[in-house]
Amino acid sequence: MFERQDEEDIVERVIRELRRPASIDRALDARVMSEIARPETGLVARRPFARVWPWLAAAAVLTAVVIARPWSRGTRPDAFQFVLVAPQAASVALVGDFNDWDPTRAPMHAARGGLWATVIPLPPGRYRYAFLVNGVEWRADPGAPAAGDDEFGTPSSVVTVAGRGS
Repeated sequence: MFERQDEEDIVERVIRELRRPASIDRALDARVMSEIARPETGLVARRPFARVWPWLAAAAVLTAVVIARPWSRGTRPDAFQFVLVAPQAASVALVGDFNDWDPTRAPMHAARGGLWATVIPLPPGRYRYAFLVNGVEWRADPGAPAAGDDEFGTPSSVVTVAGRGS
């Protein structure tokens, strides 16, 4: 199963939060506006960049958010999460033609409820894969299309990764 929806959900939540109107204390607003209106003592008279400062600060914050992308939690755009529910398993590994069917290259990590997961980068292409449970039992991914029969008769699944702009 692939979890690409999570990033979109987080982005939508961030957008909703940014669109919420900010409440400003009317007394504070009035005091600030009265200081600005007095040119002899106001901030504008003392500092020529005072009008530009709020815009520069807003631009800096927006730039930091866009570059840091806190909603992505460090995941790469080409990273895919593979998940298997196997409550009785002692170990699970992801094997496929993307890692030469080597169980040591993509071990999965156990979570609560017998959930096993791993995240790996996959460039665009079509890949066959399976889960190796307890080092001996091959399982196809129940959440993905089954791959055609291979010459060994082992169950496997297929994932197709589209390129950017596809």
